[in-house]
Amino acid sequence: MRVQYNPTGSGAGQKAILGGSVDFAGSDAFLSDERLKSAPRELLHIPTALGAAVPAYNIPGLTKPLRFDGALLADLYMGKIKSWNDKAVTRLNPGIEIPPLSVQPVYRSDGSGTTAIFVNFLAKTSSVWASSVSKGPQTQVKFPTGIPGQGNAGVAVVVRQQPGAIGYVEASYAKTNGLQFGAVKNASGRYVDGSDLKTVEAAASVVELPADTRVSLTNAGGAAYPIAGFTWLLVYADQNYGGRSKEQAKALVDLLWWVTHDGQKLNEGAGYARLSEKATTRAAALVFGGVKLR
Repeated sequence: MRVQYNPTGSGAGQKAILGGSVDFAGSDAFLSDERLKSAPRELLHIPTALGAAVPAYNIPGLTKPLRFDGALLADLYMGKIKSWNDKAVTRLNPGIEIPPLSVQPVYRSDGSGTTAIFVNFLAKTSSVWASSVSKGPQTQVKFPTGIPGQGNAGVAVVVRQQPGAIGYVEASYAKTNGLQFGAVKNASGRYVDGSDLKTVEAAASVVELPADTRVSLTNAGGAAYPIAGFTWLLVYADQNYGGRSKEQAKALVDLLWWVTHDGQKLNEGAGYARLSEKATTRAAALVFGGVKLR
């Protein structure tokens, strides 16, 4: 089976599947009830993996990772904190000598599920952010200040090249690009490392997983990393559209089965956590109980 996949971001993927021009779309942000109603037919969210967004930064000379909480990240992205040696930063990082570099926030310019996960966490942990910037998961946000970057790769490049920069990227991009990134305080008061896949898996075990799998995993308690979420494949339940054949629909179902079962062994090598047994069961129910081959 030959699969052609274009990494255009969650926003573009959602637009493509709603327009019926693709067989499936990948997204780290689930569609709202309102947007689902706008779809021409029933859309399913098939969970495929769990990923984490980490605060990556470029502060030369640091030997220890910094600590962040939601309020600090919100203030950094709202431009309230101008210098890295501000008391709001040093208070969470005693014993670390931080240079007086100017803070340069970097954000996604494209519609992004990573953005949706990140701003949803900020809205849950900063009342100021929720009241003035965004109240929940949005794939595109008008950031008060900062430098735009196209895709995770674009944000990673800007952070790597700009001293004083901070950007939210998927953990796999931070590690691949050799970026520094910090631990984030979760709802239980623990500072958690987003590159530890066990803490990302834990996020899914804390919340109740609905039958349609549309759920937010941000700011979970316990040992869970707080800026985490599912990545889904969006597919139409009724595959009889756009001239698709029964063979094409069956090939899609075979792909979905492989991704949610045998393909799970590849997740960790790519920097993502595997689906839990419950999530795999939910995915199988959606694929075989929801997709109509005709």
